[in-house]
Amino acid sequence: MTAPNQRPEWHDAKRIVVKIGSALLNEPGTGTLKEAWLASILADVAELREAGKEVVLVSSGAVALGRGKLDLPSGPLKLKQSQAAAAVGQITLAHAYQKLGAIYGLQIAQVLLTLGDTEERRRYLNARHTLQELLLLGALPVINENDTVASAEIRYGDNDRLSARVAAMVSADCLVLLSDVDGLYTAPPDQNPDAKHIPVVKEITPEIDDMAGDAGTELSKGGMKTKIDAAHVARIAGIHMVISSGHCSHPLKAISDGAKCTWFLASSDPVTAKKKWIASQLEPQGSVTVDNGAVKALANGSSLLPAGMTDVDGDFDRGDAVIIRAQDGHELGRGLAGYNYADAKRLIGRQSDEIEEILGYRFGDAFIHNSDLAFEKLG
Repeated sequence: MTAPNQRPEWHDAKRIVVKIGSALLNEPGTGTLKEAWLASILADVAELREAGKEVVLVSSGAVALGRGKLDLPSGPLKLKQSQAAAAVGQITLAHAYQKLGAIYGLQIAQVLLTLGDTEERRRYLNARHTLQELLLLGALPVINENDTVASAEIRYGDNDRLSARVAAMVSADCLVLLSDVDGLYTAPPDQNPDAKHIPVVKEITPEIDDMAGDAGTELSKGGMKTKIDAAHVARIAGIHMVISSGHCSHPLKAISDGAKCTWFLASSDPVTAKKKWIASQLEPQGSVTVDNGAVKALANGSSLLPAGMTDVDGDFDRGDAVIIRAQDGHELGRGLAGYNYADAKRLIGRQSDEIEEILGYRFGDAFIHNSDLAFEKLG
């Protein structure tokens, strides 16, 4: 039975990815697992599966559990300490999922991913096929970053972004970020009593980005900034995303019952598998700023031509992922560059029939061909 306040994006979703953070899974300062809370969310998963939905979990918690078992000091860990803690904690975490999942008839499958599993097309497809097969066989995939082998330079850095890329990888309909707050506010609600809750976001405007804060501030670490970044990826990939509080028992049932949260609505346009991969590229190597005419053309399915470019930034090669930005800096989409940075810089604002004259060669008329483009449809 559908709750009267249940959103259609939730009711109609057939495949759901749920991100669970360390703070929700672990008792503060003790490094022990909140088993009762984890059991409640697995009970929710079992109920969703009975309703015909498929679920994938993206779970943090291994490092926090491992540091407790290894009696590591409080405060920031060195990379090698984090890797050791992950190696110990991952066994504890997987066992807990297996033990508690069995109570609800869930066959747990552990999947560890690294950066290369989304950056390289072949590895992306291999991981996608494995996850698709696990779902087909009725297993519950529980995914985490492979912290044991990740280095300081090659890692997702947070499971908000990881979960968005997993959602794109498995062609999910909905992404759930369980958080310590019940959604997006106009200002931090614990600091500003006048902060207003935003129930629905149909477009991620520069104002929405500003509400999340800057990535370099202490307040934004592990906070709203990474969630808005995840929303950019999800929406471009055609996936609805919801931020909801995890500080309650049965948090997924709460969403089903219409709990207070923030929904980021995706475009209804179908998105191909290749475009989902482009949208979920973790580390774009640069960006291109486009004029208003190009924005309209891209929204209508056109390629990005040099004439519509006003600036480029970064250090990208041909074939690298780049962010497409409006004049105000707002991210509109992502695509694979048809020319490297040095060439693109020379082509800004020029006509396509001038490319060979300027460069001495040409790889095509477009800087980003529409088949290599994942553009966020607005409105």
